[in-house]
Amino acid sequence: MSRHSFPSGHVMMHEVLTALDGAEVLRRAKLFFGERVPMQAAFPEREGPAFLTLRGQGGEEIAIAVFKDPGGTRVRASTLLFDQVIDRFFSTLPPSPDLPA
Repeated sequence: MSRHSFPSGHVMMHEVLTALDGAEVLRRAKLFFGERVPMQAAFPEREGPAFLTLRGQGGEEIAIAVFKDPGGTRVRASTLLFDQVIDRFFSTLPPSPDLPA
């Protein structure tokens, strides 16, 4: 799986390439952040066909966007607080078949 994290100002940006389509990634994100991590749960605040904004502990935000990519779907997420949880979510996504093993 291709995972990258890079700082963007004060916000950490995370990125992964997956075999899932964008709508399925966003559906799974809503379930994962609402149910799988109760101590750091986050719930949908705004959403569209290619993005999801979740609000969690102390009003902290998670922003997720999906983009079509020749190798599958590119998923980008940013947050100030939920870096480890985003990494856990990304680890649940099946990798793109175009990625080397």
